[in-house]
Amino acid sequence: MVLSDRDIKIELAGGRITLDPLDPELIQPASIDLRLGSDFRVFRNSSHVAIDPQIHQPDLTEEVTVGGEDAFVLHPGQFALGTTLERIGLPDDVLGKLEGKSSLGRLGLMIHSTAGYVDPGWDGQVTLELSNVANLPILLRPGMRIGQISFERMSSPVERPYGCAELHSHYQGQLGATAARPLGSIRRP
Repeated sequence: MVLSDRDIKIELAGGRITLDPLDPELIQPASIDLRLGSDFRVFRNSSHVAIDPQIHQPDLTEEVTVGGEDAFVLHPGQFALGTTLERIGLPDDVLGKLEGKSSLGRLGLMIHSTAGYVDPGWDGQVTLELSNVANLPILLRPGMRIGQISFERMSSPVERPYGCAELHSHYQGQLGATAARPLGSIRRP
């Protein structure tokens, strides 16, 4: 069941869902608007011939920080990582679903390729997978409303929330735009 604004406020007041910083003005009827942080990661396509998801490539991306009134320019066809301004924490019986803002989608901005799911037990800033499918550059300014997160209550608390030791959760506690971590070896039958 998707939480209404009333239930979101109850969960926030009880500390079960956390958003830091929290601006109550960002609470929508069935979601909370999230703002863009100032950290981005861009691919170093001039020094790599390929991306190998199985190995650690620490220099595959480089960090870009945008300050003041400056904007990050996302060019047509470009893919970059960004981050939410807000740090989000979820209990073991609530999951989050991240979606873009329709106003930005109508301009050609996608904020996630596949990672729109925020697992029960999650804690950290959410890394955004930013793509410009328009034919003009898009200016992204830190602090702008970039997406929205809705919440669903699980049928029961999960047995192994994100971040528990046996899951080896890659991104628990992440801050800033976080590059991909290796998937590990492929197991063949």
